[in-house]
Amino acid sequence: MEEQTQPSSNKEEQSGRIVKALSGYYYVRPAANPSGSGSDIQCRARGIFKKRGESPLVGDIVDFEETENGEGAVNAIKPRSSELIRPPVANVDLAVLVFSVTEPALNLQLLDKFLVHIEHAGIPAVLCLSKQDLAENGVETEEAAQAIRDVRRVYEPIGYEVIGTSSKRGEGTAELKERLQGHLAVFAGQSGVGKSSLLNALVPGLTLETNAISNRLGRGKHTTRHVELIDIGGGFVADTPGFSQLDFTELGIEELGSCFKEMRERSSSCKFRGCTHIHEPECAVLEALERGEVSPSRHANYVLFMAEMKEKKRRY
Repeated sequence: MEEQTQPSSNKEEQSGRIVKALSGYYYVRPAANPSGSGSDIQCRARGIFKKRGESPLVGDIVDFEETENGEGAVNAIKPRSSELIRPPVANVDLAVLVFSVTEPALNLQLLDKFLVHIEHAGIPAVLCLSKQDLAENGVETEEAAQAIRDVRRVYEPIGYEVIGTSSKRGEGTAELKERLQGHLAVFAGQSGVGKSSLLNALVPGLTLETNAISNRLGRGKHTTRHVELIDIGGGFVADTPGFSQLDFTELGIEELGSCFKEMRERSSSCKFRGCTHIHEPECAVLEALERGEVSPSRHANYVLFMAEMKEKKRRY
């Protein structure tokens, strides 16, 4: 009798990145095929993660193997360089803060609030000023131009890159796309600033793709459970509503100063350890503020955030 060989159930283990999580499935793009093109493997996570209280996240680099039914299993999660809670994404190494120069008007207080959260997460940030075409065509031209000058004057000396874009005219999108190469980025900013238009300018045809996903799911694409990485060719952007609710509950008061780059750099020169940079004598930050080296708007927002945090602590 001829001996029959049993097919092996264990295929070779591969590594890849989770590009989407949906309804308990993880869609892994094999490292061997980074361009995707229909090669994402629908995987379940091994039970071992649940026992450890761990959960794979979109953005994770994982070891996985394909199973017999054409699906796969996630076996191990590689160490993460960063982990965001809202949105739940791992290994983000760049945050793009999208703020329009008009409609809605540029709000430096909100910009600083976003920067505090991103600095706290330890992620480098790029400031993207969108809707510059609206500013030129509307009555707000001078106001918008002043807003752009203010942002460059205040934030470039601290070390933040500022990129101006117009999705309508395609300006600045090539520079932004170049900056995103080799990164896993998250776009953040208040609603209505043109994040979707910007993503669509970076990846033409994206709107059709995301709408198709929405229709198939029978619900809006922006649900907290559905986080997806958009491949922009040489880099990824997390398509997620995240960062929508900004409060300081995750931050300790002593951490706030370290989330302002210019204060963090000077705090070691303050006379008192744990200096709040508000009223103490021989405070390096207040001295720099007097010399015009620290922006008055940034310091005023810091004082405001500190008061907000103290108020919250008193209430709870």
